[in-house]
Amino acid sequence: MKPGIHPDYHPVVFRDSLTGESFLTRSTATSRQTVEWSDGNTYPLLVLDVSAYSHPFWTGERRVMDSEGRVERFERRYGKRSR
Repeated sequence: MKPGIHPDYHPVVFRDSLTGESFLTRSTATSRQTVEWSDGNTYPLLVLDVSAYSHPFWTGERRVMDSEGRVERFERRYGKRSR
């Protein structure tokens, strides 16, 4: 690898905004917010909207996003197709 062309790769804490769960990993992302981790060190904190802790696919929870079906919504908006 060429020296001086790669971004700084350092430990960062990511926190899920919905569940409050956090995990420490390495990233090139930076933040002005910091948090003290369980090892006593201070790391940059990045807040996520969705992570594996809150995503329905990984949690097994099903969320109803739209109770009305797509076909019914289309027919209401544009009318039924005449045959």
